[in-house]
Amino acid sequence: MEKKTPQLFDPKSGFNSATKTFHSLRPPIDLPPEDAPISAVDYVSSLRATLPWRDDDSVALINSVTGLRVSFSELTRRTNSLASYLQNVTRLSKNDTAFVLSTNSIEIPILYFSLLSLGVIISPANPVHTESEISRQIQLSNPVIAFAMSSAVHKLPKLKHRTILIDSPEFDSMTMSWNSKHELDRAKVCQSDVAAIMYSSGTTGRVKGVMLTHRNLTAAVASSFASSPKRESPAVMLFTMPYFHIYGLFFCFRAAALMETAVVMQRFDLKMMLKAVEEFRVTHAAVTPPIVVAMSKGGSTDGYDLSSLETVACGAAPLGKDTIMAFASKLPKVVLVQAYGLTESTAGVFRTVGPDECRRWGSTGRLSAGLEAKIVDPETGDSLPPGKEGELWIRGPTIMKGYVGEPEVTSATLLPDGWMRTGDLCYIDEDGFLFIVDRLKDLIKYKGYQVAPAELEHLLLSHREVADAAVIPGHARGKF
Repeated sequence: MEKKTPQLFDPKSGFNSATKTFHSLRPPIDLPPEDAPISAVDYVSSLRATLPWRDDDSVALINSVTGLRVSFSELTRRTNSLASYLQNVTRLSKNDTAFVLSTNSIEIPILYFSLLSLGVIISPANPVHTESEISRQIQLSNPVIAFAMSSAVHKLPKLKHRTILIDSPEFDSMTMSWNSKHELDRAKVCQSDVAAIMYSSGTTGRVKGVMLTHRNLTAAVASSFASSPKRESPAVMLFTMPYFHIYGLFFCFRAAALMETAVVMQRFDLKMMLKAVEEFRVTHAAVTPPIVVAMSKGGSTDGYDLSSLETVACGAAPLGKDTIMAFASKLPKVVLVQAYGLTESTAGVFRTVGPDECRRWGSTGRLSAGLEAKIVDPETGDSLPPGKEGELWIRGPTIMKGYVGEPEVTSATLLPDGWMRTGDLCYIDEDGFLFIVDRLKDLIKYKGYQVAPAELEHLLLSHREVADAAVIPGHARGKF
């Protein structure tokens, strides 16, 4: 009697018992070759051409305060106009770096797409940072030019080119009415070229410059595009997250690829957010955990028509079960999507897709297409099976190129065989869902037990009078 070969790949969890590796259960995605001369912006344009609802006159961007609208055709014209100006007048060229210091505005996607189409590397930063923090970021990215809001320009040093104010008539002229005798010379941008330098504290230590390539952005968009639920019309997405964060950068590209209308908030305010949902008939909102907590409490949403809202996507940190239950009770018809990702992984690498997966409370979803994962024992280095806690490792096309100017830190995070150590303590269950326990470096050791600060934070946030909470490991002094 012929013996059957044991199945090494578990179709429920994606775990391969031979390699001790988790594989994605999502449908595979097709990506351009790594050396292909196609930028992330070009790739987004190619995806738009496949949409059943493609209409270049549909609205791409809305200013949530003024109601000012920009159509997709206007977005393309303004992007090309600005790119032509920056190439022919400012003389920016491929591999230059542009530092961007700005709050959210509908001008930011235009700026990003213009720069990236020229092969210029974008390096966005938080405008509330101090001058010393910004100086450190500029030291890392070595930009030749800066774009800034007038409220933040005083924090910038002099660079090779003058700083251009984003909220100025001059910038508007560059994007809308600048005419050139020269045709825009499209730079040959390859998938392997660096597209962005984002800032992160990394898995350890002070701020670092994360180099993301056009392929990283392409793969992140391709994965999200492939797993997006089928619709008869494009979504209306409310942007509460900043464009200078990887969360905002990812959704900027995703919205352009799916031809979603992006309703852009310059700064977050709960009442203004709810008003925007009502006024612009928002269907989707991308938020952070404190916003979910705020929406779940008391009468916070009373008096607002939120009937258009279908989905709230939450990232940046995991949600506690009590918060999820409170949100589901308050807004039972709204699907709460969760995702897990890092700046170093080009945003989400695990996400929930569809109502059924979103009911797996406490989980940040299943592994995205094209990626592999491991759970590794931090003490022994052994790869672990489903249900066991350890450090999460990720490998795939969305993983960063490295930290700019820091080869030793890069080699400590990125291993020679392509695996990236996340520094997060996690487990993957028997159905392939990821659960975050905490940061490895933040675990509190008390009387022989390891206590995760996140668990204490979720406990505190379950109280209706607590808006937000943070637990920080420390050392006790004296005797109790």
